[in-house]
Amino acid sequence: MKEPVSLRDIPQTNIFRKGDVFVLFGELFGRGYANGLVNEARNAGMTIIGITVGRRDEKNALRPLTEEELAAAETNLGGRIINVPLMAGFDLDAPAGEPTPTDLLADMTLKSWQDDKLDWKHIEKCREAGARRFKDSVAKVMAELDDMIADGSNVFFAHTMAGGIPKVKVFLAIANRIYKGRGERFLSSRALFDSDLGKLILMNFDEVTANTFQHLIDGSAAIRARIEKTGGQVRYTAYGYHGTEILINGHYEWQTYTNYSQGPAKMRLERIAESAWLKGIKATVYNCPEIRTNSSDIFVGVELSLFPLLKALKKEKGGAWAEAQWQACRALFQDEHALDNLLQKITDYNASSVMKGFRNFAAWPMDNSAALADLMIGTSDEITQMHKDWKALVTDILSSLVLEGTGPLIFHETSNPSAPVLWLNHDIIARQLNLMHG
Repeated sequence: MKEPVSLRDIPQTNIFRKGDVFVLFGELFGRGYANGLVNEARNAGMTIIGITVGRRDEKNALRPLTEEELAAAETNLGGRIINVPLMAGFDLDAPAGEPTPTDLLADMTLKSWQDDKLDWKHIEKCREAGARRFKDSVAKVMAELDDMIADGSNVFFAHTMAGGIPKVKVFLAIANRIYKGRGERFLSSRALFDSDLGKLILMNFDEVTANTFQHLIDGSAAIRARIEKTGGQVRYTAYGYHGTEILINGHYEWQTYTNYSQGPAKMRLERIAESAWLKGIKATVYNCPEIRTNSSDIFVGVELSLFPLLKALKKEKGGAWAEAQWQACRALFQDEHALDNLLQKITDYNASSVMKGFRNFAAWPMDNSAALADLMIGTSDEITQMHKDWKALVTDILSSLVLEGTGPLIFHETSNPSAPVLWLNHDIIARQLNLMHG
């Protein structure tokens, strides 16, 4: 993709109504974009159906949820969950009696990991085993789901799967240096992805973040055919990240968090949507802004792109409500002038030659650098220190606002999507929020 295709107009269409079915293809955990979409489906009166990724027992074998776990998950979702484990990725898969990729990584150390080599023929067998397990489970899920969807209903499939980092101790230490380290603790992301460990992680990212979307589209083909034959419509969505336009010097400009290791998998996700679109299947990847979530907190500095949302709320004529958001943010700082100081820090940060060098859409995703780490992590730490309480941050407020705004945008745009890949930038989110609260 040569340039972002951005959603510029607030969508008004809604084909989804009471009796239609919303399927969450991914388990609902904590705070995240999926919550906003589930809320929209609930408000529309749709029947909500979810899945589970399952759980691992003490021997790492995949199992369904227990009755207690299932009840808690269904309460959290506000709907029924099909209790067939759909854990994605192949890091814990292998042919019977053979070691898993995670087993092969266990002996890697901080001293050896850059030189340690993997048996790629064996890794490929593990990958095939994981994909086969996942596709077989998708078939079981779809068999149950088919009986739960009436002819002529509209169906909204929301893919939320992402991730794929193997659970090995050495990677935790490496990640801390890549995403949090500066000075002597800085580690180049290129060093990781040139290693066999890094190549394996990228493969697993593809399986979890992207290929599961293809398995969803393929696995639901029979349901889609029946629904469309009986007068209903089927839609698919997935969450992407490929940078965001934010206000820089008074204008909306694309920028990104670097290094975003899942970037290649997110672009693969986009290509899957584009391929489906060419076949007449309405599948759309929504590239959403940077927010703080349970999974993104490892990326120190990812939250810096959130702060210009405050200016966007005012630019898009938020009035008294926008001013109230500024005041709520001011109240979290030690000094009454801290918010103005913070926004100036962000202005200086985005104006720096270091950050300008990373605003290169065609080159995305780029590797990190020592200069980037010093500036980004240093700025993030300085801003955190300005707060009264490190557990009550401005980025918590702003992340919640982004989630609130993206839910209705995605839900309504999906009724009549304009493209297979769309960017939701700060302009449209600010306008959606102002419309909701004006």
